[in-house]
Amino acid sequence: MNRRRTFAALATTLLATTAIGVGTVAPAQAATADLADQLAAIPGMTVSEQPPPAAGYRFFFLTYRQPVDHTKPGGPTFDQRLQLLHRDVSRPMILHTTGYNMPEFAFRSEPAQLVDGNQISVEQRFFSPSRPNPADWSKLTIRQAATDHHRITQALKTIYSAKWLSTGASKGGMTSVYHRRFYPGDVDGVVAYVAPNDTNNREDSAYDEFLDSVGSTPACRTALKTLQDEALSRRTDMVNRYDALAAEQDLHFDAVFGSTDKAFEMAVLDTEWAFWQYNSEANCQVPGRDASSDEIFAFIDRIAGFAFYSDEQILGYAPYFYQAATQLGWPQPKFRYLRDGLHYPALYQANSSLPAELHSRHDAWPMIDVDHWVTKTASQMLFVYGSNDPWGAEPFHPSDKDSYTYTAPGANHGANIARLAPADAAAARATVLRWAGVSARTAQQRSAATSVLDSRNPDLERRPL
Repeated sequence: MNRRRTFAALATTLLATTAIGVGTVAPAQAATADLADQLAAIPGMTVSEQPPPAAGYRFFFLTYRQPVDHTKPGGPTFDQRLQLLHRDVSRPMILHTTGYNMPEFAFRSEPAQLVDGNQISVEQRFFSPSRPNPADWSKLTIRQAATDHHRITQALKTIYSAKWLSTGASKGGMTSVYHRRFYPGDVDGVVAYVAPNDTNNREDSAYDEFLDSVGSTPACRTALKTLQDEALSRRTDMVNRYDALAAEQDLHFDAVFGSTDKAFEMAVLDTEWAFWQYNSEANCQVPGRDASSDEIFAFIDRIAGFAFYSDEQILGYAPYFYQAATQLGWPQPKFRYLRDGLHYPALYQANSSLPAELHSRHDAWPMIDVDHWVTKTASQMLFVYGSNDPWGAEPFHPSDKDSYTYTAPGANHGANIARLAPADAAAARATVLRWAGVSARTAQQRSAATSVLDSRNPDLERRPL
């Protein structure tokens, strides 16, 4: 059901805000105003209520009008997609920064589960359809995106006045850190999962050291490196299979890589990284040198996904690769053991995954600034990493100001508080509850979540980061 702003709803909300602000009792009609009407009364907000995903919840798809350039609020605008999972206005609010697209299904992030709270999940600017038209890519910066989140927070605090926490995983975790860097008063704490911190983009030896030591034994990492080398040695067979796959699935390579040969090389380079990012050492069944070309091709397709490097898929991630190229940085292992088989020098970098018109120079200052702030100044920051996740090779190191970092043993890019060692998990949960203003007793009494909300984690879907 679509709800749009009406004069009556706006007047009701303004009355409620004014009365509460001066310490008087809010009018009865304001106290009983429906949530959808309150949301629709926010200037620039559109509201579409969806079927309830579980008992005790309401679910909304929203859009919020944002300036393309926050330094020029009177200039062009775009509509940013959000989703709201509503529990109760008296409960804490979790700001879930996706870093990517907005999930189109209801879910609860781990902090939302822990505090039995509400959740607003935000699509990152420039991910379609939250993209200005025309798109001025110079306005895709960490500060512009942080200001998007700031405006959303301030708008929704007129309804949700309890504690706020922000969270996100991977690039979403980075995004939550950047939001707090520029607007530290917006939330009462940050829970950032598996968030990389590439402070010095020219010094990436940490990634080589990680890939040379990850796992409990050398067997799996040796098998992966051997497979990459073998795949490159069979380049003609592999590319022929890739061409056949592209024809079957109607995939094209004109805008980014230019050929299946170049896309194939990127997929091979990505295979080792993608394995450790999404899989476990216990499942390291890697084809050897005596395997058939079909077996090797199928393994790379299962781990890296050949379709991902086609224009049809990779262009959807252009906002990520653009941010990596311009500000975030990117991991660049040396692949010394593959040099004899490589045809494209320096392929493993962010600009390689972008159309030529979006190739950009990297500015090191934003990450240096954020790193210094997190290390020296920030407070109420909690970081969770997985010991087998390559993205954690360059982590954040928070200050000692009520801030913490934990590593889940044997976990990959899906590391979370539940996967920490028991003592660490208990400490992390206690911190989240304290920041949210929720007692442990209340948390234990929270309503049971349904599998609809907690069984699917959008942060684990195939993404470059």
